[in-house]
Amino acid sequence: MIEQKFLVETSESPRLDLFLREKIKNLSRAQIQKVIKEGKVLVNGQPVKASHKLKLGDLVEFSYEEHPAEIGLRPEKIDFGVIYEDDQILVINKPSGLVVHPGAGIRSGTLVNGLLACYPEISGVGSPARPGIVHRLDKETSGLMVVARTQAAYQSLRQQFEDRTVKKTYLALALGRFKEKKGTIDLPIGRHVHHREKISVRTRKPKIAITHYEVLEEFKETTFLALKPVTGRTHQLRVHLSATGHPLAGDSRYGGSGQKQRKKYARLFLHAWKLSFEHPATGERLEFECPLPTELEAVLQRERQQK
Repeated sequence: MIEQKFLVETSESPRLDLFLREKIKNLSRAQIQKVIKEGKVLVNGQPVKASHKLKLGDLVEFSYEEHPAEIGLRPEKIDFGVIYEDDQILVINKPSGLVVHPGAGIRSGTLVNGLLACYPEISGVGSPARPGIVHRLDKETSGLMVVARTQAAYQSLRQQFEDRTVKKTYLALALGRFKEKKGTIDLPIGRHVHHREKISVRTRKPKIAITHYEVLEEFKETTFLALKPVTGRTHQLRVHLSATGHPLAGDSRYGGSGQKQRKKYARLFLHAWKLSFEHPATGERLEFECPLPTELEAVLQRERQQK
């Protein structure tokens, strides 16, 4: 799946199809028009015609399901830890910095490339561009993910995520201190009203988003948290924490002080710690736990010393 977003930065009112032809070099104008006709191109969240005239500030969202031959996914040696495996599923420990699957401008070096090298049978499971992938973590986020090795497992896991029976707990370091030791953040989120490349509570199309939190440890200027998302919206945890005035440490996108964050914290402090779901074949409830990576543990030790 090609998923790209473009912000119109000219007032010359170009046609949508011509605008995309300039932006997406690997597709013909006819292919682009076909995708538009199928309703897979949105302008400010709405499907439009190929002849639609764009305006300054419009956000164009393009989605295209590629044929496997067009994708050209290659097996590659990629480092990731395997926590558990059987003939139906894998549970892995994704390192920070690793992109989960190919996307706009990315065709190699992803978790999917590494999975294909070790488990070639997943090539026919699920989406051609995201074989085996039933959920994902942000590039900067580390921790537990489950991957399907069969189509039956893929369908079962996708349904569990849709039904919200998969339970996830993240460990996070947030800026500031919380008034309550436990609580729930219930703030609908969606595309930002003006900055369409971001997710925000300021949106014209809000979607329900709920996160439970618990304070584990308090430091001088930060708080160590356990986060349990009820919903699974894009960037939900990062946006929720930022919206409450407690952005995640190292979050240069939603933290509000990018350069300062990057200088003080080498990476986003967000780790998928626990994961629980039903085995697709046996129905047994499986629970997994993955400790903090060494670089995040070192950050905690530093925060403790500064109390």
